[in-house]
Amino acid sequence: MMSATDIYLDTSAIAAYYCPEPLSAKAEKALLKTGTPVISELTQLELTSAVARKIRGKQFALETGQSVLSLFQSHLGKGMFRLIAIESRHWQKSWEWIGRFDAPLRSLDAIHLAVAACEGLPILTLDRQMALSARKLGLAVHLIA
Repeated sequence: MMSATDIYLDTSAIAAYYCPEPLSAKAEKALLKTGTPVISELTQLELTSAVARKIRGKQFALETGQSVLSLFQSHLGKGMFRLIAIESRHWQKSWEWIGRFDAPLRSLDAIHLAVAACEGLPILTLDRQMALSARKLGLAVHLIA
């Protein structure tokens, strides 16, 4: 059970919040229990990419995708999320972790995890692989399944 604390949301959690998916209700419930949801610039890019895939795959009409991204940008502008710029220390940490060769760590996941770790934040994700990697690295992670 999560308490009301700031938490880093990876893209899977944000995408489930804004786009109808099987775990959307659970993602919304978990998000509403947090203090300030925190995202990175990478999350912005990946959400846009996820919406673009839904449009190209005919899961979303163009107007629906534009509405999703507009709502997200509106929420960001209103301070619903704390946005973290990706800095050299985040890249360095992700590079170090991948170079350990002991975690099944994908590059973009490593960046998300490095941002969360460097900022001292637990992670909220729907991605089992990311959660496994986070645990392997000793990070606090909340998996929505």
